[in-house]
Amino acid sequence: MRNSVLSIAIAAITLSYSCAQDSENKVNTPNNTPYTAELMIDELQTPWGMVFLAENELLITEKSGEIIHFKNGKKTAIKNVPEVYIRGQGGLLDIELHPDYKNTGWIYLSYASEEGDEKGGHTALIRCKLNNNSLTNKELLYKASPNTTKGQHFGSRIEFDNDGYLYLSIGERGARDVNPQDITRDGGKIYRFHDDGQIPTDNPFTGKEGAKTAIYSYGHRNPQGLAKHPETGEIWENEHGPRGGDEINIIKAGANYGWPLVTYGINYSGTSITDKTEMEGMTQPIHYWVPSIAPSGMAFVTTDKYKDWKGSILVGSLKFQYMERLLMDGTKVIGREKLLTDLGRVRDIKEGPDGLIYVAVEGKGIYKLIPKA
Repeated sequence: MRNSVLSIAIAAITLSYSCAQDSENKVNTPNNTPYTAELMIDELQTPWGMVFLAENELLITEKSGEIIHFKNGKKTAIKNVPEVYIRGQGGLLDIELHPDYKNTGWIYLSYASEEGDEKGGHTALIRCKLNNNSLTNKELLYKASPNTTKGQHFGSRIEFDNDGYLYLSIGERGARDVNPQDITRDGGKIYRFHDDGQIPTDNPFTGKEGAKTAIYSYGHRNPQGLAKHPETGEIWENEHGPRGGDEINIIKAGANYGWPLVTYGINYSGTSITDKTEMEGMTQPIHYWVPSIAPSGMAFVTTDKYKDWKGSILVGSLKFQYMERLLMDGTKVIGREKLLTDLGRVRDIKEGPDGLIYVAVEGKGIYKLIPKA
């Protein structure tokens, strides 16, 4: 009887959260879209991240450990890619260019790595250069520890801010009760570095005994989206909740985003994690999803090429296999729109140098959204 009452209570809480979100931000699926989706790069399995070297020239990471160089309509596999730990959600993850790539040549990669004394793996960050379709000058900038054989929550995205600081997201590696709230441990954090991997002396936990001083914010679950706001320069993040409770956060120095002490989600089994959705000293998300959409990839729209899209946020849904457009009023989500429905698991989204939107879809490839006349 007690279990039945608990289940009913949890269901009621979940429904109330869902209704609250849906009444505020009802999801709309438009009948007439302002684009056609053209498959530009085919036969990709899990295209995790992508960057433009030039218009119509990209580097694409495959979770399996391969980097694809796409140029002049042809795909070439990059050589000398770092050895990747493949397990569960772990593999070759994000890719980003130095803000002054034309002069520095630095490329940044995050991936699951076995480096370390313990069995298993954890998220690592390197920088390298590209020469004759081979990675050179590889430098390990950060390696989270300790390794674990768990296959969950490696993160991971890379982003630069307007001041040239590099941000890296790492998930809590399936250790929710240990890692995300402990600043002496890796996992469940956003990290901030100089472009060479040095840790800024003004990071928020510098001088704290035992702290991992690369940490910039904590209390995260599995952050798989990072994007710089085109006007404010702030770093925005999306992360997976459990069953419900995916979030969008604006990342602040030293802020605690609450996981798992506060959440809008429940366990996958339907049991409660906590009855708290907010707590003093913990930063609330600017938006949350109930039910969970499993967000991955995130991009601000700055182009005028799509009617009424400028200023929106695009987020990929792994769970429901669509791209979501969030209509924004400052930091408030005022509407939601489903796009590319049933196309596949949307893993990454980028606005290209040509002002067009490019979408990485698992099992398919990279789609280019062509605006309708």
